[in-house]
Amino acid sequence: MTVSPRTQFVMGGALVNAGFRLQDPLHAYDFEKPNLTPLEVWTEFKEQNHLSAMVREKFPRSTEHPVVALLVCMDARIDTSELAGDTRRYYYVIRNAGSVMEDEEQEMLELAVRNGVKVLVLTRHTDCAAEKAAADPAKRAQYPVLTAAVDARAAHIEAFLKRPFIAERIAKGELLVEQLFIDTRSDELVAVEPPTETKSETAGAAPH
Repeated sequence: MTVSPRTQFVMGGALVNAGFRLQDPLHAYDFEKPNLTPLEVWTEFKEQNHLSAMVREKFPRSTEHPVVALLVCMDARIDTSELAGDTRRYYYVIRNAGSVMEDEEQEMLELAVRNGVKVLVLTRHTDCAAEKAAADPAKRAQYPVLTAAVDARAAHIEAFLKRPFIAERIAKGELLVEQLFIDTRSDELVAVEPPTETKSETAGAAPH
């Protein structure tokens, strides 16, 4: 029986998700335990990295050139592999607090475009701790640099889009830039921020 490429792609994504689901309940490997010391967490992290590296060495991955660049918040609830269900390395990923775009991010993304990227996806997400801090006067005083970066995010994106090389690529139809929200519950990309009722997280989940 011949399996279509589309079926193989979907099955591959399903298997990756199955791997996540198999690992999620294995609390013996959790880092989040009340009595673990930092050294014990580091030891477990190194062991998990070693196991992963052995698998990678035995089953080498293909090397693909990224054609999509993602700007994503550092929130651990967002999995960039699940955003597209594609594990084949077509993605550059910049992650930072609040998906801000300072000068470094602007230059890195322009370099990525020069290296072959055709689509930039600039994201924000629901239930963002950086945005909550920017909206809270007390936290603004506590985290002035972070909240200033969130305040300036839209202006920096506008400045990036006006960079001569970027503007030229967009005008020629050689670059597409999308600004989207990530629904933190599902990693779905949506054009507008989901309503408030979709933002609730599982009780007891750590805020990000």
